[in-house]
Amino acid sequence: MPLTPSRGLYLYISILRTAMDDKIVTNNEASILRVLANALGVYPSDTATCLSVVRGEEKDPFVDNDADYSGHHIGDVATYQGALIAALDDEVISEDEWEMLNHLRELIGLQEDQHGLIEEAIRAMADIDENGSRRLERLERFNTVCPYR
Repeated sequence: MPLTPSRGLYLYISILRTAMDDKIVTNNEASILRVLANALGVYPSDTATCLSVVRGEEKDPFVDNDADYSGHHIGDVATYQGALIAALDDEVISEDEWEMLNHLRELIGLQEDQHGLIEEAIRAMADIDENGSRRLERLERFNTVCPYR
């Protein structure tokens, strides 16, 4: 069944392309992609088709589509926060994961102050959450290696 173009699908396929730059999707990247698919309304049954689109095996639903899916929309900050937390909860944030998060920030037009609020929320959860202190360590490393641009 062909994919129906939507903003969520556009963002998901764009991030999947970034994940597939090295031709493989690691478990850590798959974790972020699962969070994104859920947040963006991409059905689990469509994720395999999305992968086929990225591999060039299926028609890209956005090739002849003139719609503009860029820019900031309601829910984008929560989507980015979920993806960032998924990356922080892994043992190591790989360069590929950093690239996926950066690409997502660019696609949704996340502003520096919004990123700051997300960091603040993650820091506030650190005392409550059992993974909080480790998440903060990885957040500091993420900010060092991949500062907000």
